[in-house]
Amino acid sequence: MDDLTNELQIKVEKLENEINFKNGLISIMSHDSKEMFGNFLWLIEALEEKTISEEDFHKMLPHLKKDAQKNLRTVQDSTAWLKTQYGDFKIKPVKIMMMDLFHQLEEKYATSLKEKNINFLFKGDQNAVLTTDRLLLEYVLDKIFNNAIKYSFPGQDIYLQQVSVNNQIVLSVVDSGTGIEQKYLSTIYSYDNPVFQGTAGEKGVGLSLKIAKNFISLMQGNIDIISSEKGTTVSLFLPNFSE
Repeated sequence: MDDLTNELQIKVEKLENEINFKNGLISIMSHDSKEMFGNFLWLIEALEEKTISEEDFHKMLPHLKKDAQKNLRTVQDSTAWLKTQYGDFKIKPVKIMMMDLFHQLEEKYATSLKEKNINFLFKGDQNAVLTTDRLLLEYVLDKIFNNAIKYSFPGQDIYLQQVSVNNQIVLSVVDSGTGIEQKYLSTIYSYDNPVFQGTAGEKGVGLSLKIAKNFISLMQGNIDIISSEKGTTVSLFLPNFSE
């Protein structure tokens, strides 16, 4: 009887987490869309009615561009998550070379790394192979690495670090950026944490990290974040599957 009760409790908690996740996703998308389109309409109407000058209009465009980029990322993140919700989603384990992941991130973010003069380095076994779902892992690493760049100062280093433990691989993205205050660290996966700005004014709502945690669970792994004023280390603990 106790086993059945515990099993039901686990299922209830899982269902509650899924409902909270979906409600939070809808809330963020709704709020951000209203805010962005509301700002667009206000600005266009102000220009049409000549309550602002063309010079002031153009001065506000960079701000609107940042908002549009933030909202585009929200839509892309939501789309990625929705792909895991159709039918009976199952991960598709394939062999992935660690250095392939490193070079992929290095190439994709070459411009951002150059703009901030950030060195991206690899630590670990360059021949290491992880067998897991490529789509989910690439999404998770992409979002974590994007955050590492966002909160790093010019001239700093970021590491992709790999350690093998038994039949598990630990992948970590290590930066020396602004870090996360301890009072916010415990709410990092909730929907009531504040919006932070990067060292170059980049914006984000933190949605990608929430989806990343969901994807890590699908890969039967865990995520751990250690942060201080000296930087942040985000570690993924992932099992090696059979193809």
